[in-house]
Amino acid sequence: FQPLMPDLHYYYIVELSFYWSLMFSQFIDIKRKDFSIMFTHHIVTVTLITFSYVTNLTRVGTLTLCLHDAADVVLEAAKMANYCKCQKLSDLLFLTFAIVFIVSRLGIYPLWILNTTLFELYEALGNFPALWVFNVLLVILQILHCFWSYLIIKAAYKAISKGKVAKDDRSDIESSSDEEETVPRSKTPHSTITTNGTGGANGTNGYLTGGTCSEEH
Repeated sequence: FQPLMPDLHYYYIVELSFYWSLMFSQFIDIKRKDFSIMFTHHIVTVTLITFSYVTNLTRVGTLTLCLHDAADVVLEAAKMANYCKCQKLSDLLFLTFAIVFIVSRLGIYPLWILNTTLFELYEALGNFPALWVFNVLLVILQILHCFWSYLIIKAAYKAISKGKVAKDDRSDIESSSDEEETVPRSKTPHSTITTNGTGGANGTNGYLTGGTCSEEH
């Protein structure tokens, strides 16, 4: 029973459009082993954003979105560092991402968000059908968090033991630093080899590569 502030409204619009774009771009991006799990996550997230907006449960919705954004920012920074061949920076950012992810999604999310929606919300508003749908979707999200936390901890252990982040366990297609060290670079100055698992004229994720190789600079 709280008014929807304009900044929350636009925050919802931006987040909803972002996750819709992820859902569609997943079909044209590199296909990973957890394709179906990611697709399920996007469906649940879009449904939760829409559902919380319609039922005016925007405070719990914005808190959930903020928790997810906190870890995603560090993850994208680690990816960019990896693509730029900054291995040490990429490893540091990945370990930072692992800590932020586990603390936010295995600590704050269940102890704060789920505790509120499963127990406190029921005491405040009573029982209504939308509450059960809302809680089921939030619990599914937590199950996905546990699965990804296992993969992150596994990758972090390899990073600490081997001194660098290993290949992404979710994909057999995406190239990694391990593969790039064993495969010699082409001596042709106009090579079309890319660093994101795709080669040829299409380049990385469908974008055209430049006409010259980085060795010329």
